[in-house]
Amino acid sequence: MSKVINVQSASSLLLIIDLQVKLAPSISGFDSILESVLKLAKVSDILKIPALITEQYIVGLGQSSAAIKHALPDASYFHKTYFSACAEPGFLEHIKSYGKKQIIVVGTEAHVCVLQTCLDLIQNGFEVILVHDAVGSRNPEHKKLALEQLKQADGVISCAEIVIFQWTKKAATSTFKQILPIIK
Repeated sequence: MSKVINVQSASSLLLIIDLQVKLAPSISGFDSILESVLKLAKVSDILKIPALITEQYIVGLGQSSAAIKHALPDASYFHKTYFSACAEPGFLEHIKSYGKKQIIVVGTEAHVCVLQTCLDLIQNGFEVILVHDAVGSRNPEHKKLALEQLKQADGVISCAEIVIFQWTKKAATSTFKQILPIIK
């Protein structure tokens, strides 16, 4: 039986993996994925949830989407060449420095960098919540297989709205009033 993970804003770190401009045109449904990522980014900014953005081989794939940079002006960036960010020297130490046990994961490609990073995060004791509508691959079947593999490894598969409502917890607050236009 899998353990139950209740997403908490105070325990969360938003990890955006390789949403880079040169890769975007190849990703199936990229515009929809970016929309979900931006919702999470804007809400995480309101709730002061830290964000870490990885960029894979920036020389070849370019920088992160300008929209993400704009939505997360205080995010940290980590450049990498390994598919799993966790294999990159200094990454695990960097992610541990946030003191967060729940890693909310979005990005591309689901079956490569996202999956390998998630599996390594789970092996290192983190609770991984993969946001289904905020991850993608060139081939939708590869995304599906990656999600199945991650679920078998005790990762949680969720969606942007579920995470946002779990982070928010309560309506009729000034914070929720800021968040409501983002999810409408």
